[in-house]
Amino acid sequence: MENLSNSIKSLMNRFFSKFPPVSLIGLLVGGVGGWVYYIEIGCASGTCPLTSNPYTSILWGGIIGYLVGDLFRNKQKAETKPKE
Repeated sequence: MENLSNSIKSLMNRFFSKFPPVSLIGLLVGGVGGWVYYIEIGCASGTCPLTSNPYTSILWGGIIGYLVGDLFRNKQKAETKPKE
């Protein structure tokens, strides 16, 4: 049982090292924002490619939210090798 717990912790650590929580929160908030934009503004004629379909509005909102959330991520400086 302890081995399973350690492997789950290891999996979670690898996941959050690739996708930081602040970026995932941005993804979620952006998706909700895209859906709200579709509901409130949208496109009545259906000719607007981004806002006429709720799925594309949510997708684009999520992408923008992820990118904005990624701006606030603490990035580690790359380690430099000493010159020989």
